[in-house]
Amino acid sequence: MKGIVFTEFMEMVESEFGIEMTDKLVMNSNIESKGVYTAIGTYDHSEIFKLVDTLSGTTGIDTVELFKIYGEYLFDRFSVNYPGLFEGIDDPLTMLEVVDSYIHKEVLKLYPDAQLPSFESNRLSKHKIELIYTSERKMSDFAHGLILGCFKHFRSTAQIDVYKKSESEVIFNIEKLDEQEDI
Repeated sequence: MKGIVFTEFMEMVESEFGIEMTDKLVMNSNIESKGVYTAIGTYDHSEIFKLVDTLSGTTGIDTVELFKIYGEYLFDRFSVNYPGLFEGIDDPLTMLEVVDSYIHKEVLKLYPDAQLPSFESNRLSKHKIELIYTSERKMSDFAHGLILGCFKHFRSTAQIDVYKKSESEVIFNIEKLDEQEDI
């Protein structure tokens, strides 16, 4: 897994819970990297699970919720750090439709060795989309958070129904509930 996922996670922990929590997290997670990450490095994805599990045990926040919180946070960071990926896109459903066909292709230009999940999209209507997440890393809760972050970014709300076919394949049925507000 690319280091940016880890560096941003550590930034989130520090900003939300403080530097002491970040230190405690690294000391108590028993991770091979010892918490030393670079954005362009590659690390075993099991470390993010260990970090989230340790954070959950320390804060009392469920791991599912922490992955969603982090996904939402990371989407915001992507919008700040990679504004070009958002050019010409003014709607959350459109953004979700182009994750595989555009966003992931651009990510691979920056990080050619990235191993990305698959997001198959099926537009059901003007306000509905089916998004099929597939990944052996089993991080659908993180993907759910990214979807929530997408809607927050576009100042919109959604009804998201989640159907887990397996831990590696999850279907998100997403309905946009409102029209975008002026930004």
